[in-house]
Formats: sequence, C-alpha cells, structure tokens
Amino acid sequence: MNSQKQIPLNFGFRPASGMADFLIAPCNRDAVAWVDRWPEWSAPALILYGSSGSGKSHLAHVWRARSNAVLVQGGAFPSLLSGQVNVLGNIVLDGLQMPFDEEALLHIYNLVAEQKGSLLISSADPPGRWGVALKDLSSRLLACPAIGIGPPDDALIGAVMVKQFTDRQVKIDPEVLTFLLARMERSFAAVSQLVAALDQAALAEKRRITVPLAREVLDALQQK
Repeated sequence: MNSQKQIPLNFGFRPASGMADFLIAPCNRDAVAWVDRWPEWSAPALILYGSSGSGKSHLAHVWRARSNAVLVQGGAFPSLLSGQVNVLGNIVLDGLQMPFDEEALLHIYNLVAEQKGSLLISSADPPGRWGVALKDLSSRLLACPAIGIGPPDDALIGAVMVKQFTDRQVKIDPEVLTFLLARMERSFAAVSQLVAALDQAALAEKRRITVPLAREVLDALQQK
C-alpha cells in the first residue's frame, strides 16, 4: 500500500466563458476577487503579476470575455493609437514586459481613464520593478492595485492534472496522481506535457495509466 499522503482536490471551478474552467486556489484567490470586483475598481487599471504559467493570462482572458475588452499581446499596444483614436473602451495588455513604449502606454491609460473604461495588465513582475522612466506613467501605475498570483501548490497542480485527464476522457487513479506529484516539476506547463505524454503512451501500448507506466513516462521526459 502506498504510504504517501494523497492530495485533497477540493477546489471551486470558475466558468471561463467558453474556455477551460479556472481553478480557484489560495495562490490566486485575491486576483480572482479583484476581477470579480470589476467595474468597481479603485483605479482605471488593474495589474496582475506572477511567474510564467501561474494563470494570470488565463484570468485576464476571463475578464476580457466578461468586459468585452480588446486584447493586445506584449508590447504591441501602440497599435491601438494608430489613426485618429477617440474611443478605446476596455483593454487587456497581456504579457507586458520592459522595454515598452512608455509614452504610448501613458496615452492609452489617460484615454481609458477619461472614457471611464478599464485597463487590465498582466506581467511577470509588479510595476515597481519595471523601471519606468516616465514619471507621469510611473505614478499612475504605482497607484493602481497590483495583485500577485503565487506559484501553484501540490493541491492545485493535482486539480489541474485531474481536469486535463478528464478533458481527455481519461480516468486517473489517486495513487498515480500521488506518485506523479511527488516527482514532477511544479508548473502548469509541466502538467500539460506530462498528461499528453501519459495519454499517448497509454494509447500506444493499450494500457491503463498505472504507477509503472507513469514512472516510465516521467523518466523519459526528465531525460530529455
């Protein structure tokens, strides 16, 4: 009998307007609460930050669907100012990182504020670490709520893994999940890679996903 403690998977599932459900956990609960608070934000903009794969972009897309916002990736936002722009509405700047066009972002921020719209920015770091040189922009960004999303813990990683297996119509036994959680990398990217590899191996070998098969697949991935 496996003596390892199994991970409880008691999470809220958040409908995400046609996307995969967003799992609410302690590491992202504050960010979810701020998204839910819209349009009653304390500033024209909200900044979500966290490491790659933390779910900030997913949550930004949830808000985009709810607010009918325009989505702009990375530093492409100056394109919003092309031509004679008078109305911008709600905007998501997903994956913002330095360096970027500070004058353009200040202009966009001011237009959104004047029009009573909202701006959601996702980034790897909080705005205090961006090194913004333009003082007017820096003061505005630092006055906005900046909400961090922490790295996923074992329970959230396990819940995401179960959901991805369920999406593939694959049943995963608790002992297999416990085995994997004790040995795998703690990231959502690693979950996706591992679930796909296990599903492919099980189909190719016409086997159930068992601990021995999980060991083989995990060893193979870790040797790459």
